[in-house]
Amino acid sequence: MTIGRLGRVRMLFSCRPAYGHLFPLVPLARAARAAGHEVVFATGPSFVGTVRGLGFTAHPAGISVAEAETEARRRLGNADVVTLMITMFADVLPRATVADLTPVMRQVKPDLVVYEQSDVGAAKVAREAGIPAVSHVIGRSMPPEVQAAAADAMAWLWDGTAPADPVLGDTAVDLWPDAVRDPVVAALPTVLRQRPTAFDPDVPMPAVDAAKPLVHLTLGTVAFGNTEVLGAAVDGLARLPVTVLVAVGPGDPALLGEVPDPVHVAGFVPQARVLRRAALVVHHGGTGTVLGTLAADLPQLVLPQGADQFVNADALAGAGAGAKLVGPEITAAAVTERARHLLHDPAAREVAEKVAGEIAQLPEPAAVVRQLAALVSWPQASPRAAGPCRRAARRGRSASPRRSSRWRPPPGSRTSPVSRGRTRARC
Repeated sequence: MTIGRLGRVRMLFSCRPAYGHLFPLVPLARAARAAGHEVVFATGPSFVGTVRGLGFTAHPAGISVAEAETEARRRLGNADVVTLMITMFADVLPRATVADLTPVMRQVKPDLVVYEQSDVGAAKVAREAGIPAVSHVIGRSMPPEVQAAAADAMAWLWDGTAPADPVLGDTAVDLWPDAVRDPVVAALPTVLRQRPTAFDPDVPMPAVDAAKPLVHLTLGTVAFGNTEVLGAAVDGLARLPVTVLVAVGPGDPALLGEVPDPVHVAGFVPQARVLRRAALVVHHGGTGTVLGTLAADLPQLVLPQGADQFVNADALAGAGAGAKLVGPEITAAAVTERARHLLHDPAAREVAEKVAGEIAQLPEPAAVVRQLAALVSWPQASPRAAGPCRRAARRGRSASPRRSSRWRPPPGSRTSPVSRGRTRARC
């Protein structure tokens, strides 16, 4: 236990009930617990058992993206994609989180909320409780044109005074290395840089032929059922002198049917161990896989399927760390050609090695935990904290007696001139 002078902090981590939303938070949550802080999770009912299985206390709060899509389509019918997404992420999802998380907050009484960036309803609940909220990057920021279109729909979250970013807030944990960094995250008032750290479920390493180069193929935990794309990738890779390990996550390994001899299909795999063995990764472009592959200094071929995966594919190709195939470009012949090139291309590997070196220099999760604890020692930034302060003043006492009345950025954070120029609330 290494709590130190700032004292024990009760941290509430909030996320959607999905692997790609939960797993990125686990290294930081474990580091917080290892440092002696109290960690509690809030997530959708379907994932409460998964979180508890990782050894954390968990409370049900919020709904899944799939449930939100069903509700948005019920309301809007065949509306365009942008309108559906805004309805889901600016209204349906955060309102469900606010409704469920508000009583949890009264029960748990956390000092700080860490929310994965899509779970912005948790930030509203934290603001109303007068405690700091810190977003945790799990993907790319909202495109500017979508953010502009969503501004009115998200206004209810911020009571007329929006933070620097309506989704990411004013303070974020940023996992992106500079080579492929999200400029919107980089421009936030307070950024806590963190080294992307692999979290793997406790599953065995599949037995694969070690005599040939290993290619890891996955479409993540959402698009794993796209057998057309997986089939084309399997057929293309099987033509090369390699061993192929396909991970379908929560999917059924039998969904691909008969596969060629050099191909092995599994559910979840210990990705960090797989990457240490691999020569190339072919995947969907999910942020966790992108960062894990970069940290392992491996080239990657991206077959984006949705969301921000197309942005990740563009960023990797633009940086020279890999290649991409999009939509109808994804054929067995194209996969063979691109994969063969990447397996023998020294330029892509040199870029990947350079980025891996950069990632290794980023602060580890334990260092970010100390910064989070420091945030609790000072009041939340900006005049938005004035509401609880005014209420406390009417009662004749401080709203946060444990916290200093003078705000400073947490040690080691990068705070912009915009943030330094803002007025901080005092009680």
